[in-house]
Amino acid sequence: MPLSPKVYTWLCGLFASLGSIIFGYDLGVIAGVTPATDFQRIMGSRWGNANLQGLVVSIFGAFFGMFPVAYAADYFGRRVTIQLGAAVYILGGALQTGARNMDMMLAGRFFAGFGVGIMSDLAPLYQAEIAHPSIRGRLTTLQQFMLGIGAFVASWVTYGCSAGLSGHAAEWRIPLGIQIVPALPLISFILLLPESPRWLAEKGRMDDAQRTLARLHANGNIEDPFVLAQMQDIKADISKAKDIGEASWSELFTVPSNFRRLSLGYILQFSVQMTGVSAIQYFSTTIFKTMGFTATRILLFQSINSIIALIGEAACVIWIDSTGRRMPMIVGNVASGLSFVVGSILMARYPGEVHNSCIKATADHPAILSTWVFNFFFSACIGPLSWAYPAEIYSTRTRAKATAITSSGSWISNFFIAQVTSPAFLHIGWKYYLVFAICGHTNALFIWAFYPETTGRRLEEMDALFENAPLLIPGSAYAKVGDHRAAERELRQGTFRPGDLTENTAPLADEEEGKGSTEKAE
Repeated sequence: MPLSPKVYTWLCGLFASLGSIIFGYDLGVIAGVTPATDFQRIMGSRWGNANLQGLVVSIFGAFFGMFPVAYAADYFGRRVTIQLGAAVYILGGALQTGARNMDMMLAGRFFAGFGVGIMSDLAPLYQAEIAHPSIRGRLTTLQQFMLGIGAFVASWVTYGCSAGLSGHAAEWRIPLGIQIVPALPLISFILLLPESPRWLAEKGRMDDAQRTLARLHANGNIEDPFVLAQMQDIKADISKAKDIGEASWSELFTVPSNFRRLSLGYILQFSVQMTGVSAIQYFSTTIFKTMGFTATRILLFQSINSIIALIGEAACVIWIDSTGRRMPMIVGNVASGLSFVVGSILMARYPGEVHNSCIKATADHPAILSTWVFNFFFSACIGPLSWAYPAEIYSTRTRAKATAITSSGSWISNFFIAQVTSPAFLHIGWKYYLVFAICGHTNALFIWAFYPETTGRRLEEMDALFENAPLLIPGSAYAKVGDHRAAERELRQGTFRPGDLTENTAPLADEEEGKGSTEKAE
């Protein structure tokens, strides 16, 4: 019995997101290996420099992979570019594992980051371009779920090596070496997956695009109504693009609708790091040491934290196409800001006293709990959508270039936070937490005011959506979550008009009338 088309498409997206396991593992592993005594011995006397410590974690050179990926993705296709990213990452991982000095470690971090930048940008883009409209959120948020798996593995590997191999080179070389493993199947088998049908169509390979859509959405039947309707939609979009001309970088800034989307995507990606997630990921040891915890116990806390993150990410994957994009991002940012409010109070009131006095009962558990609460809401609401939302709001002709720019916002802010966190804790301590407490709430306010809801809409109608939606979203139809299956139902029934907005602002309960035909088509 053949797989359901949605299951097959979901599995393709799952495999493509192997690069996110790498991303998550690398984010998690660096905080676990840097406290190792042998690691610090190999890095030499330069490791005592706080700026260099920040550079080891922040030189993760993903920013530099953003702009080459735009050209490569448009020229070679999505799959080959993901393969290229995996190859560069393997080089970086090998340099880190065999590092003999600080310079070799910095080079390894740079190349690993370059490769991750390519893979993390292309995975959600590829997933968005192969997905059914009704499960696009579920597919693109796999990026963060797989990232969580990588962080989960990293936390337990570093904890185990710290507990069992303390003082040996293997304490940090084994965790760094393991990061190469997920890249091997990705570089070996990614070309067995179908290419993005939208990229094929953009290159004029309409027959290949139709066959790929049939493979993804109709068990190979190129005459399936859903496949034919999608081809009609894609052709109309490409015809419109040809009237405009070849996609350029400048039109992202000069065309109002494009600039609006570029700004929203960039601000969203930048704002993610301003929640404080990188400060916790990279400098958890420093943060918890200010509360009096030992390094080994901190790694145990982080391991438990990774389980909480996976629960949150799984919840996002399961429910995101029903809850929409806006509300989870708003709620998640408010919750993350409040968790840092609690953390600031505890760090100010009980600095370094958690295990040294009777205060333990009142400060210990709330301190850890506030971090876990932050991690759950970040993983369930913020992290996944920071990749999913930008990947779906652009047209095919500009998507690779636009997501390259928006993703760079994440890496710039990541670099900034990683560089300033260590000196900030050294000089102002708990007051540094106030930055994230404030930013969480301002992020939520900005998203509430300016971000239209995109759930359930066809990729080919995003131009019309951002041309028609008002600048201020609250109170408009673009703030509502409609029937997330409406667009897909219209495609199956042939009742849509290419380029027009889907009438999907009806209540979710209205989807029942079309559920039978949809399930039959699947």
